[in-house]
Amino acid sequence: RPQTPAGFNFLAGGAAGACLLLAGHPLDTIKVRLQTQPKAAQRVVYTGMYDCFRKTVSKEGLRGLYRGMAAPLAGVAPMMAISFFGFGLGKQLQQPDPSQSLTHSQIFLSGCLAGVFTTVIVAPGERIKCLLQVQSSSGGSKYAGPVDCAVQLYREQGVRSVYRGTVLTLIRDVPSNGLYFLTYDYLKNLLTPEGQSVSQLSTPKILLAGGVAGILNWTIALPPDVLKSNFQTAADGTYRGLLDVLKTLLRDEGPTALYKGFNAVFLRAFPANAACFLGFEFALRGLNLLAPGW
Repeated sequence: RPQTPAGFNFLAGGAAGACLLLAGHPLDTIKVRLQTQPKAAQRVVYTGMYDCFRKTVSKEGLRGLYRGMAAPLAGVAPMMAISFFGFGLGKQLQQPDPSQSLTHSQIFLSGCLAGVFTTVIVAPGERIKCLLQVQSSSGGSKYAGPVDCAVQLYREQGVRSVYRGTVLTLIRDVPSNGLYFLTYDYLKNLLTPEGQSVSQLSTPKILLAGGVAGILNWTIALPPDVLKSNFQTAADGTYRGLLDVLKTLLRDEGPTALYKGFNAVFLRAFPANAACFLGFEFALRGLNLLAPGW
């Protein structure tokens, strides 16, 4: 099938990012609070996902669930725009002839390239988001908001502090993005009836393919995500490096610590990513209608 123009992938990816965030941020807040709450030996703030939801809403109202959303909102639309652009670019680099289909490994590598592209925006945005989400649940108010948080981090230790956790973000996002796009592409083709174009796929099928892609993405992304959340929210000097975070978590809480926030992540993954791909497909269709020959 003809290649989608890079600009279309970029714009439709931005729409996808906005849909993803609106659908998924409340459960992301719960995930981060569960991942970073005091360890087992100390007083446990939340007994589980529902308890965290109930306490957050009763203490902070529904706004509490959207706490820290400004930083990822400023980052997530451009992030997904760059992600879909990177995926499209990866496909074009490996597909000189548009009439030839890409192999599964080529689709996977295109998704991995998307993960590399997005880390530049994701790493600082995630660091700021996690710090704002955690300070609200601990009752502190060191940062007035995302911009204040970024300025304070930069003043304290420069760009390095803002980008703390970048390697973990790469470890999390490169393979998981590869699997994410591969799953969506595979399911889209699988669900398309014989003789029909993939671009005509119905809304329920797009939602199904996007939701399943989101769940598989997080299956391999969650352990490095737990390490990243702990590393990015810990006081300076708490951990010597990535292996130290892993050793500390395994020593204090065992292997199950790597799947902390599991329920919140998987409950969020399906609707958020279903909304993401639906937003992408509809934006792409709209762009093709507005500028068919571009």
